[in-house]
Amino acid sequence: MRKIRSRLILIGILIVMSVLALMPRNVTQRVVDSTTGRMKDTTVREVPINFGLDLRGGIHLALEVDQSRGPVPDPAEAIRRAERVVRTRINEFGTKEPVVQIVGNNRLIVELPGEQDPARAKGIIQRTAFLEFRITDMKNLFRDALPEIDRTLRAAGVHAAGAAAASAVSQLFGGDTTKQKGKGKGKGRTAAPDTSQAGPLSALLFQGQVPGEFLVPEEQVSAADTLLTRPDVRRLIPRGLDYKWGTEVESRGARSYRALYVVEEKAIITGDELEKATARRDPMTNQSIVEFVLSRRGGRLFERETGRHVNDFMAIILDGRVQGTPPVIKSQIGQRGQIELGSKSLQEANDLALVLRAGALPAPLTIVEERTIGPSLGKDSINDGIRAGIAGVILVVLIMVVFYRLSGVLAVAALALYMLFTLAGLPGFGFTLTLPGLAGFVLSVGIAVDANVLIFERIREELQHGKLVRTAVDEGFTHAMTAIIDSNVSTALTAFILYLVGTGPVQGFAITLIIGIAASMITAVFVVRTFFMIWLQRRPDMVTLSV
Repeated sequence: MRKIRSRLILIGILIVMSVLALMPRNVTQRVVDSTTGRMKDTTVREVPINFGLDLRGGIHLALEVDQSRGPVPDPAEAIRRAERVVRTRINEFGTKEPVVQIVGNNRLIVELPGEQDPARAKGIIQRTAFLEFRITDMKNLFRDALPEIDRTLRAAGVHAAGAAAASAVSQLFGGDTTKQKGKGKGKGRTAAPDTSQAGPLSALLFQGQVPGEFLVPEEQVSAADTLLTRPDVRRLIPRGLDYKWGTEVESRGARSYRALYVVEEKAIITGDELEKATARRDPMTNQSIVEFVLSRRGGRLFERETGRHVNDFMAIILDGRVQGTPPVIKSQIGQRGQIELGSKSLQEANDLALVLRAGALPAPLTIVEERTIGPSLGKDSINDGIRAGIAGVILVVLIMVVFYRLSGVLAVAALALYMLFTLAGLPGFGFTLTLPGLAGFVLSVGIAVDANVLIFERIREELQHGKLVRTAVDEGFTHAMTAIIDSNVSTALTAFILYLVGTGPVQGFAITLIIGIAASMITAVFVVRTFFMIWLQRRPDMVTLSV
């Protein structure tokens, strides 16, 4: 009797633990506030079973290192470093139970269950987020080198765009367009030279307000960029200078212009020194800004460099693009600063702050595979899986009761506990339930019953040999144990290999199958035997058993 009591206490503990694991609880989720556009925490009450991408809907992305922009020395190392950065970004993004894992040596898999904004998610994941602060071409060295660049292009057979550009600039700025570009730093915009004298490149560039700033007609941006990337032009760009395009398009009259900035090649500081970044709206201008805080070392470096460049213009460059108009450095700048985003939304500012906090990617990533699953499809999958599971369980119950009668009833009672233990194992160990996982759950129901079938058949054989019921039950469990352990261990090993080499759905199937096998060993061997012991304790005079 004492042995039965200890078994019942252990079973009771398992039941209580399983019920506690499945009880609804308060979960904090990060969502976007519809009024302010900022991320906020909200509390919802739900059953702690995490549904995978195929059940909940969401986004599946496969990314690799993009070597089209230049060779990457070690793509495998770049992917490993990118995995840490992407994981940090996704954790701040607010997606519940995301999957970020490396497959092979050069592929990164990202799954975002429940995410319904693919464009925003891809932007946050792919954005390199490399932040730089550079001083513009304060000595106008690039402007002075333009005549030599034009002569080189003419010698190579490249001709100026024609008089149409000059006419447009005349309408844009007014007055005589034959005036030469202003010298020195200049406060106003001055036009380009007459195109009858201007060269192939200088005919496309119009001096801006900031030293090192040039305006290029939007339709001519690709032509200007092509000329600037020519090897013979790159050689003539003064040493220590580089060029970066602006992010915003400026309208003047009927035409649109994009800014080209000539900046120093060496950055005074980069985003590696950034510790904190937050987004907000400027109450004075109502534009979105990102305020940042540098590390103590970065603050000292920034203060020293900005002190050397007082009254110079500093370009804020993110992923190779100048953000807004370069501000003038009026005094030394310490650990704190801000990036003005102009007309961009507060959500875009929040996303920028997020990727800046997470750090820059070691190399650009390109998407090689993308799947988006809608929530309705995931809901249909859950309903279909539940119906299939219920149908399978009903058939198993009928077969067990019809074939094994009393023993079958005891097995069905243990099967209910098996289902409870298996479902509790998912949140208990932090695993995610996927559609193949539902299939693994139904399959493991059959495995659990299979162990009972082996035991009942052995008991039947022992009874046919004329043994007492108690003896037959003990012998049946003892002799069937070898076959049960052998089959379950081989199945568990196969499932473990699937988990190691598989991804996403395959891993979900393997995990559910492994948990189901462990639960079946407990219910088929321990729980059912306890039920037999209780029954035989109450019926000590039983001479036969329905198996």
